Amino acid sequence: MQNNPKIHDALTKWLIASFTDEFFAHYFPKRIIGKHTFIDKEFISKYEALKESLKDDLFLIMEMEIDGVLSEVVIQIEHKSKKEDVSERIYEYMCYAWLLKRKPVWSIAIYTDDAIWRKKLPESFWYGFSDKKGKQSCHFDVIKVKGEKSEDLIKKHSLMCKLLALKADDRGIEREYIIREIYMAAAAMGKNLDNEKKLLVEQWVSAYKELPEETVQKIKKEVKMTFTATTISEHYINEGRLEGIKEGKLEGKLEGIKEGKLEGKLEGIKEGEIKGQIKLLESLLLSGVLTSEKYYEMVAPLKKQLESIGSIKNN
Repeated sequence: MQNNPKIHDALTKWLIASFTDEFFAHYFPKRIIGKHTFIDKEFISKYEALKESLKDDLFLIMEMEIDGVLSEVVIQIEHKSKKEDVSERIYEYMCYAWLLKRKPVWSIAIYTDDAIWRKKLPESFWYGFSDKKGKQSCHFDVIKVKGEKSEDLIKKHSLMCKLLALKADDRGIEREYIIREIYMAAAAMGKNLDNEKKLLVEQWVSAYKELPEETVQKIKKEVKMTFTATTISEHYINEGRLEGIKEGKLEGKLEGIKEGKLEGKLEGIKEGEIKGQIKLLESLLLSGVLTSEKYYEMVAPLKKQLESIGSIKNN
């Protein structure tokens, strides 16, 4: 996992999508970020000509209230796990994003490499010139996770900050202590930590723990932190079942009363379960865990099952 940049990209996008408020509050405290909603799951997938060049980049598109003004803003995030000048690339992709959505673009470069930088990378790109203004540059924000101290991050209330402590400058602090603090914070959140975030915690710790798995399991037992699933497939199945029980029971009862058959109840539970699985897959697509290709591959058979159930009911 450590050598797979796509995994790092997916985890970073997932982290931001799951902890959007915490992300902007931590890195951009001067901005007043209000309510926000994601308005497009993966808009690049709509443009065939750009799929190959943009498919591995992190584009989050949301309607966001910034400093009291509600605007549709394209959040463009470039993630790098090694030191690299991305100023030209940022500008190029910013142009793509603006052309595709005709909305303002907020560009952010996030570096999660392990090096301690002695010299900063460029935070702007010279793209134009005019007689009145001279050089005109595109500016973007740069976040260097290793530039923060793990010791400082772990003291933050935010679970996101505690997770980032595993990628920050951990000199002077034990990784075992960081992981224990992460699981303690997760356990303390109780029902406020949904299963999707639990899965994110598991995947993030697994990717960056740098400790034997036995040690991690020992820590989880110590803090009494249990997870319903440790893999995406397990989570996908479990959430579908829970959604099926929640939505399917009522549908099943109504169907059973109407038709007077036990089969109605069973079909209702099954239909609710499938709807729950589709809902979860949509969430994983938004978080960047699933590609659009994988999403459609997994959703197609589920929709066929729903059509089959519908035809049975109609008959």
